[in-house]
Amino acid sequence: MRNSMAEIERVASEYAMRMKRFQKVIRICTGTGCVSSGSLKVYDGLKKAIDSEGFTEKVLLKKTGCHGLCERGPIVVFGNEEILYQTVGKRKLEEDINLLISTIKYDRIAENLLYRGDDRKQRYVSSHEIPFYAGQTRLVLSLNGIIDPEEIEDYIVHGGYRALVKTLAMDREEIINWIEKSGLRGKGGGGFPTGLKWRSCKEAEGFPKYVLANGDEGDPGAFMDRSLMEGNPHTILEGMIIGAYAIGANQGYIYVRDEYPLAVERLTKAIGQAHEFGFLGKDILHSAFDFDIEIFRGGGAFVCGESTALMTSIEGRAGEPRAKYIHTVEKGLWEKPTNLNNVETWASIPEIINKGWEWFASIGTEKSKGTKVFSLVGKVNNTGLVEVPMGMTLREIIFGLGGGIQGDKKFKAVQTGGPSGGCIPEQYLDIPVDFDSLTGLGSMMGSGGMIVMDERNCMVDVARYFLKFLVEESCGKCVPCREGVRRMYEILDLICSGNGKEEDIAHLEELGKAVQIASLCGLGQSAPNPVLSTLKYFHDEYMAHINEKKCPAGVCKELIKFTILPDKCTGCMRCASECPVKCIKGEKKQVHEIDQSYCVKCGTCYDVCRFEAVKIE
Repeated sequence: MRNSMAEIERVASEYAMRMKRFQKVIRICTGTGCVSSGSLKVYDGLKKAIDSEGFTEKVLLKKTGCHGLCERGPIVVFGNEEILYQTVGKRKLEEDINLLISTIKYDRIAENLLYRGDDRKQRYVSSHEIPFYAGQTRLVLSLNGIIDPEEIEDYIVHGGYRALVKTLAMDREEIINWIEKSGLRGKGGGGFPTGLKWRSCKEAEGFPKYVLANGDEGDPGAFMDRSLMEGNPHTILEGMIIGAYAIGANQGYIYVRDEYPLAVERLTKAIGQAHEFGFLGKDILHSAFDFDIEIFRGGGAFVCGESTALMTSIEGRAGEPRAKYIHTVEKGLWEKPTNLNNVETWASIPEIINKGWEWFASIGTEKSKGTKVFSLVGKVNNTGLVEVPMGMTLREIIFGLGGGIQGDKKFKAVQTGGPSGGCIPEQYLDIPVDFDSLTGLGSMMGSGGMIVMDERNCMVDVARYFLKFLVEESCGKCVPCREGVRRMYEILDLICSGNGKEEDIAHLEELGKAVQIASLCGLGQSAPNPVLSTLKYFHDEYMAHINEKKCPAGVCKELIKFTILPDKCTGCMRCASECPVKCIKGEKKQVHEIDQSYCVKCGTCYDVCRFEAVKIE
């Protein structure tokens, strides 16, 4: 143990010396989002160009995890974020590669690849200047986009595994005290105090004990955990090893969705490297502490994100939850004491150990400490990953970091907490984002999904969409969830089709409260949130569907009709050319008309018209 820190510093020093020979470092995002946008083609093309120019010994081309600004991928960064290029290769790959080579050779900035501001004129060179990044406080994501997730030395040179060495010299009770005093709460949904959970597991009778990482991210539009597992797997491993040492566990599991192959690949490499360096396995860093981690690939069931369902899945049985009168810290995996945290929670542990519990507790609000990573998606200009201190307002996140609503449309609502979260209207945009404030509005923090909606979103249809998802994902074990959520969905479907009745409102509220009270697990207990919150804040929209047989947002197809206003139509042909079924007739510079017998009511004509000539009736 006495030489462990010296050995880590030696590895870091040798790696840093190897890196010094490179005059330039170029980081290319190879997270799933940028890969889907073509970042691997950019990497291969740039590598080939660097080799042909003879820059191989001078320029280091590095693959990194997600940078966060997914809307503008592929992302290429020169140096320590001095120059950030976005949408590289989206137009003409060869031309963009030439621009990158020009930056390498002549330090010439490629203006066309820089991020542009809201006015489309101002360009930002460094990520530190871009409002999306400048407004964040990156702790958990601090090394995402910086290190190569497949090189353990890169993690070590940036401070990795020093927290582990520090904790192995500490008393187990002292470690848990630190986590308790830091105020860290679980970032996977419930917000339970992490230190209290660790203490309860440590004090529970029974052996062996297990620590689990929940990477089963099933919320639509959520990709926080995936990006962390892909971008910095070692920080998750380090957090789990520290937690296992504090609790007295010798085996850990990371539960990852089978739909996350890149996360599985990088976690697997990280575990192998941690073994090679003595951070996992027998007698870790000569401390007489044994611990190992295995990856378990889940089948994609949403319910397996729930703690007990996740554990039964690892045991090889159907992923179904069980009653909580016996806590999993006492009897969890194979009826043994088990501590489960999500991957973002585990990734917070090394920072707390390295910088002290006082530092972490100074960030956030009184009851919600530290930061939270959100996937900001929907009708917002800058979609992607953001990490903000607890207590930042919804307005600051959506309009500050997110850059406002697409197409300058009016903000309508934001849903937090995934399909089981609630929809929060405009009047609460200045509410601080923390565990208690969101719960008070009928929503929840959840794992960190944040879906922004504008005036063209029908809130009744939104509630129906999420209820349909939850009906399909219910394990069916308990009657309230299995039958209650399905019946709520059927009522919403009737309302959206114009067959709703006024008494349906009371019926939805009654059913929702019953499902909340009587369901077995958190999925069922929170399933009514989208319905109850939209009933509370958008009651008039429900009544318009029922009494007027109209959808104010122009979404529910059975209740709308698109027509063209003759006095506003210029005959520009835009709507006719964009219509997917070619049901719009008319000559150029003449008034157009929609053939209602062929119209599929997709709304494309309404969205593309620049003269407000298309009306929703």
